[in-house]
Amino acid sequence: MTDRRGRLKLYLGYAAGVGKTFQMLTDAQTLKAQGRDVVIGYFEPHGRQDTIRQTNGIEIVPRRRIEYRGASFEEMDTDAILRRAPEICLVDEFAHTNVPGSERAKRWEDVRVLLDHGIDVYTTMNIQHLESINDQIFQITGIRVRETVPDWVVAQADEVVMVDLTPEALLNRLKRGVVYAPDKAERALEHFFREPTLVALREMALRQTAHEVDVRQAAVEPGVRKPSPVQPSQERLLLYITADPSTAALIRRGRRVADFLQADCIAVAVERSSALDTLDPEERARLRKHLEFARDLHIETRILESNDPAAALVDFARANKVTQILIARPARSPWTAALGRSVVQRVVQLAREMRVTVVAPRTKPEK
Repeated sequence: MTDRRGRLKLYLGYAAGVGKTFQMLTDAQTLKAQGRDVVIGYFEPHGRQDTIRQTNGIEIVPRRRIEYRGASFEEMDTDAILRRAPEICLVDEFAHTNVPGSERAKRWEDVRVLLDHGIDVYTTMNIQHLESINDQIFQITGIRVRETVPDWVVAQADEVVMVDLTPEALLNRLKRGVVYAPDKAERALEHFFREPTLVALREMALRQTAHEVDVRQAAVEPGVRKPSPVQPSQERLLLYITADPSTAALIRRGRRVADFLQADCIAVAVERSSALDTLDPEERARLRKHLEFARDLHIETRILESNDPAAALVDFARANKVTQILIARPARSPWTAALGRSVVQRVVQLAREMRVTVVAPRTKPEK
């Protein structure tokens, strides 16, 4: 392993077909012409001939075959790339989930290994794969995206490039068969590739790119205004973690708000036993899952022990100089209805000097 960490360049788009991979390969061809050592670690052509032609002359590291449930799958061979030790490696589809049996679960984890070994990585990703906006994507599209990348991973990219195309132009490309084969293109037009959906996704991608650029400028240029009027030390968020299913959306919302405000964020659960051994097994499993999810998003977690969750939560918030509490509106179910509402109401009453935000769950859009 080298002392120098590789640089990560992320090509961000809002839908398949906007030209992320094409632009990445075009930039790679320019670098190769300059004498730089560039290889392709993983490339997904999707049958797009213009994009395939952009790979001409660039070395491709062979993929690794993995057998799973009687079928053979191809994944990026991270070890082979490390042995080749290029200066720059192109890795398509950053959010991809590796087939079971791979050394790492996610392709972004493979990319981090390459970066740790001093290899610069160029990669591609669509905005809908950003973890913190998963619920917003569901509300816009009606599709729950399963392959996501934590926000902190994207935040560590040295450069984020927005690859843009108007929705009208993208729909035209889709109808001409440039993006998908005709049968798949027809299905896409009926579902994900509707113009209002594409417009909303494009706006989200543009806002995210602007935010990433502002953060990077502020980091290197002290005189540049930060994306939030609030200084990092002035805001501190607390997320109330429970076994309720709505907590996952709360964690995503909290992560996104904290990033925008450049604030610290703490996720707190309050139970009768800090060891969680008094909970119903199903509740305990859900609570552990939510705490682990928060940790995956680089949110500090705490478990408090108290018979009065609302009071314990507010006391902890005061002791830790929390300025804003985010708490989920409990889903309507027999086991949460009365208890959940009473905790929310008491937190609002007790935390009068803090901002308390009750987060409602996002719903699937009507057709």
